[in-house]
Amino acid sequence: MKIIVINGPNLNLLGKREPEVYGNKTFEDYFTDLQFRFKEVQLEYFQSNIEGELIEKIQDVGFSYDGIVLNAAAYTHTSIGIGDAIKAVTTPVIEVHISNTHKREEFRHISYISPVARGVILGFGLQSYDLAIQSFLQE
Repeated sequence: MKIIVINGPNLNLLGKREPEVYGNKTFEDYFTDLQFRFKEVQLEYFQSNIEGELIEKIQDVGFSYDGIVLNAAAYTHTSIGIGDAIKAVTTPVIEVHISNTHKREEFRHISYISPVARGVILGFGLQSYDLAIQSFLQE
């Protein structure tokens, strides 16, 4: 099974950015843990702060991978283009968020990803990624 984790803007700052919301661990360190826990899965990771690069990555892997775990971060609430890219590909997408976006600012309550994603996992910290990967394994 081949799954890619795609992270959007500012998630490259995990471990430094707002540790009270996002914790103290870098995503690179967490991704190493994911690879250890899910040895049976070929896991890849991509992060960009640029919307177009996220769209291009979704298009690039969206017909050949078994799953996409997507944390579009702030683009979740603004990017019709990312939503359209997900609709255009055949690989299923699980939308994840580290925090419970419904407990945060009102603008974070709207997602352009949720209507086109297979499912949404939010509010479980970095474990949200584990849960998304597990969902693909239970198919």
